[in-house]
Amino acid sequence: MSFPSSLDARGLHNWAIRTVGELSHRRAEINALNVFPVPDSDTGSNMAHTMEAALAEVEKGGDVAEALAIGSVRGARGNSGMVLSQVLRGVADSTVDSRVDGQTLAEALSLAVRLVERAIARPVEGTVISVLRAAAAAAEESAQRPGAQLHEILVDTITAAREALEKTPTQLAVLREAGVVDAGGTGFVILLETLLAEIEGGTVRDAEAIEEVEAELEVVFFFEGDLVALEQILAPHGNSLVVARATEDAGTVHIHTREAGPVIEMAFAAGAVSSLRLEVLPEAQAQAEAEAETRTIFAVAPAGPVAALFETVGARIVRPDEVVETSAAQDIYLPNGYGGDAGDARVVPTASLVAGLAAISVYEPDNPDTDSMVSVMRDAARSMRVDSPDEESVEAIIAKSREMLAGGGEQVTILSGVELSDAELSDELDVEVVAIHVGGITTEIGVE
Repeated sequence: MSFPSSLDARGLHNWAIRTVGELSHRRAEINALNVFPVPDSDTGSNMAHTMEAALAEVEKGGDVAEALAIGSVRGARGNSGMVLSQVLRGVADSTVDSRVDGQTLAEALSLAVRLVERAIARPVEGTVISVLRAAAAAAEESAQRPGAQLHEILVDTITAAREALEKTPTQLAVLREAGVVDAGGTGFVILLETLLAEIEGGTVRDAEAIEEVEAELEVVFFFEGDLVALEQILAPHGNSLVVARATEDAGTVHIHTREAGPVIEMAFAAGAVSSLRLEVLPEAQAQAEAEAETRTIFAVAPAGPVAALFETVGARIVRPDEVVETSAAQDIYLPNGYGGDAGDARVVPTASLVAGLAAISVYEPDNPDTDSMVSVMRDAARSMRVDSPDEESVEAIIAKSREMLAGGGEQVTILSGVELSDAELSDELDVEVVAIHVGGITTEIGVE
C-alpha cells in the first residue's frame, strides 16, 4: 500500500482536528495516569485544552503550522501543555508552507527536544521528555536511510516512542509504585498516532509523576520581555518552572509555587504579563476549600439597587465610613471608589461602583482559591474603563458613552440618578447597555 510522501497544510489542519478529538476522547484515561509532578489528574485535560487552543488559532486563517504554534503557546496548560506547544513550535519552525515530509518530521522533533530542554528548568527522566527524545532520535536515524518516506519514518518514530513510554516506570519511582506509565508521554504518543492515522486514512490505534513537589499553586501567564532574566528571577521561588517560547522575547510561563503573590509581582515588574491563571494544587485544596466556606466578600455601596446587585452573589454591604472589624485574610473587600477600612481582608482596588460590578460579576463563591479570585476580580475591574458625563442629562450621557466607545467596547454599564432606558440607549449606541437608576450619585459610565 502506498502512502503520501508528505502532509500539506490541509492535512496538517485535519491532523489537528483529529488530535483534538482523540485527546478529548481519551482525556480521562490520561488523567488517571497523572501522578507526577503532582497527582492532580489533569494532564489529559491540559493537553486537550492546549490542542483546542492551537486549533482555534488555525480557524482564524493564515499559515497552519504557525497558527498551531502560536495558539498552543498562548493556550498552554500545565507542563504537558507546555511540552506540546514546543513540539508544535518545532513543526512550525521546520516547515515551509505547512508541508510536513519525513525529513521535516525528524527536524521538527529534534528542534522540539532542544526547545523543551531550554524551556524546562530541571528536566526529569521518565517523563514526556524521555519519550520525546527517543522519538526524535528514531526519526533522525530513520530519515537518514536512502529513500525513507514519511510513513516509514513515522512508524519507526512511534515504535521508539512507545518503547520509551513503557520504560518510564523504570526511570521514575512514583510511576513504578503507582503501576502506570507517564501521562504526558502517553499524550505525546497519541499525537504521533493521530498523525499516522491521518496519513493512512484510518483511526487511531489504542495506546496503552517523581518526588512530591512542595508547590501550592500553579501560576501560568503569557510574558513579553527578557525571558532569560525572568527565569533567573523566578527559579528560586518554586518548582516545575517552564518557559515555552513563542519568540525570543515572548512566551508562556508556568511555575508551581507557595509564593504566588511575589512571583506575579516580580513578573509584572520584569515585563508585560497577560492571560494570568492560577490553580490550586491538590496539596492545598482541602485548606482552601475550608477557607472558602468562611470567606466573606465586602462591598461598599449605597442602599438600593446597586447594593442589591452585590448582595445577589452573597456580598455583605458596608457603609463608606464603616470599619470592617470582623474580616479575615481570606475575605475580599471592594471599596468601589469610597475607600473605607478593609481590616484584614484582601482589597480589590475598585475605583468606582461600575468597576466593582465588573469585579463582582466574575466572583465565584464556591471557588476555594482566594488568590485566583482576587486576581480575576482585579483584572475585571482594570478592564472596565470608567468616566462621567459633563452634566447629568440623557444627552450628555449618550455623548460621553459614544466618546468612550470610540476606543472600543461591547457593553456599557451606567449608574445614574437620571432616568434611562436600556433599550433606547442600546439602539442609540448600537451595543448592549445596562442602565441602573441610583439616586444621589454622580453618573458613572463603564465600558468593557
